[in-house]
Amino acid sequence: MKFSGIGKRFKKIKGFGAGVIVTGAAVLFIQATGADSYFEISKNLDIYATIFRELNTYYVDPIEPGKMVKTSIDGMLQELDPYTNYITESDMEEYQFQTTGKYGGIGANMRNKEGDIYIGDVYENSPAQKAGLHPGDVVISIDNHIVKGKTIDDLSVLLKGSPGSKVTLKIKDVYNGVIADKIVIRGEIEVSSVPYAGLIGDNNNIAFVKLTQFTPACSRLVRKALDSLRGVQPNLKGVMLDLRNNPGGLLDEAVNICNLFIDKGELVVSTKGKMKDWDKDFKTTATPWDLKIPVTVLVNSSSASASEIVAGTLQDLDRGIILGERSYGKGLVQTTRNLGYNAKLKLTTAKYYTPSGRCIQAIDYSSRNADGSVGSIPDSLKKLFKTKGGRDVLSGGGVEPDVAIKEEPISRLAITLYSKNFLFDYATEYARKHPQSPNMATFALSDGEFGEFTKWLDNKDYSYKTETEEALDSLIAISKREKYHDGAKNELSSVQSKLSHDKKQDLIKNQKEVKDLLENEIISRYYFLRGRIAQSLKSDEDVKMALGVINDTKKYEGLLKSKK
Repeated sequence: MKFSGIGKRFKKIKGFGAGVIVTGAAVLFIQATGADSYFEISKNLDIYATIFRELNTYYVDPIEPGKMVKTSIDGMLQELDPYTNYITESDMEEYQFQTTGKYGGIGANMRNKEGDIYIGDVYENSPAQKAGLHPGDVVISIDNHIVKGKTIDDLSVLLKGSPGSKVTLKIKDVYNGVIADKIVIRGEIEVSSVPYAGLIGDNNNIAFVKLTQFTPACSRLVRKALDSLRGVQPNLKGVMLDLRNNPGGLLDEAVNICNLFIDKGELVVSTKGKMKDWDKDFKTTATPWDLKIPVTVLVNSSSASASEIVAGTLQDLDRGIILGERSYGKGLVQTTRNLGYNAKLKLTTAKYYTPSGRCIQAIDYSSRNADGSVGSIPDSLKKLFKTKGGRDVLSGGGVEPDVAIKEEPISRLAITLYSKNFLFDYATEYARKHPQSPNMATFALSDGEFGEFTKWLDNKDYSYKTETEEALDSLIAISKREKYHDGAKNELSSVQSKLSHDKKQDLIKNQKEVKDLLENEIISRYYFLRGRIAQSLKSDEDVKMALGVINDTKKYEGLLKSKK
């Protein structure tokens, strides 16, 4: 049983296969609704098949059966929730990657920069790294297919394949300019769900663990990481579990993660659906890692599903402090059904409930508006529940953190520098000039080194408009349309002049933010993803807040007490 998360990897998966889907759907609907609706289902399926046969036989132009059926399946599933998907055989590899974090490939991603293709991030110990590929290398061809102008999806098809198979990339090396063929032996690439764990805090006595997805055995990875950190620092003062941007995953692993900090036999989550067989209680079954150590959990608006189970359960049992933003609010459970021909249907079969009895589902997919849209559950329908210690928690709105932290928006300047690849390009230039790996723990750009970056930007186009400038442009356009512009032209021009931003001044004003991002990109050239995460912790306000809570015993204990 699985919780699907949100974000780019959890889009609708589309495909065709009319006979399989229609037959499978009939069985599922009959089971779900009983004999009373059998005639209605049978009738409509017969009409559907007849229409399809008539079109195929008599329509004036040739039709594309696969495309037409795909469209009809899309329309049918669109009426439900976004987590109910038809998974075709061709989509199975992507689905397996979503659920396991594994795929067959080279272990590097690609960047498209004005039609040219570059190596992006290279995974540590991957076939790409072993073959000598670097971030910033220009990719000329893949197995003699010229790649200039191709999309990232096109490249993914060329790069993925069975472990042990070969793929040849013609590369222009970013460091020496040499063009050569690189033969890469594809491997089983497993993106670890625990990409970083380390000791943080002034006394290095807080165990920090980043969990990116609830994949099979991820709880063992977390336990192993905690054991390792305790081996280095026997006097741990607390644990910080980072679930930000974690879209979810396997229910059993959510239970196992909770089991690290709560005793054997505790209820973690209950599921309730239309089929009584899917009404289950999930309890912890193993010996906990530690029942007493203070625990903080970081969440944000992209922490979903299994992440919310962990955060909600630890909150309900008063076992940890939740910090950050309100979580996504996905309280739905998906089950996968085999359809034959290597296809599957992933469908929502139940809702889940945390130990207090609350369901954190925030969106009401069952009651659509006239235009087909769905809305959030109104406050009037949210119910009050109590934690084990008597604290108030609400259903229907995600997990509300015990300590709310407002996420500061990224500046337009930083977004522009990132999206135009200037941070990436300069990091590559920096690594070329500094081949010796810096100390990951202490690495930081000096003011002089940041000044070199600003000089490097002098002849680069990183122009952008602020939100204020965009709003003023809109106002000017409206004034022209409504014929007020002539009378207000001078005033509007004056305001426009005052609001016009200076790019160099913006670099000074946003120096800390840009410097943090640039350091993060540079350190990844030497220490890959774990370097990125370690570097980001130095300026992470959520982490600083969580450290403050753990280090203040009175505050930590006070947050776990009922206010009444």
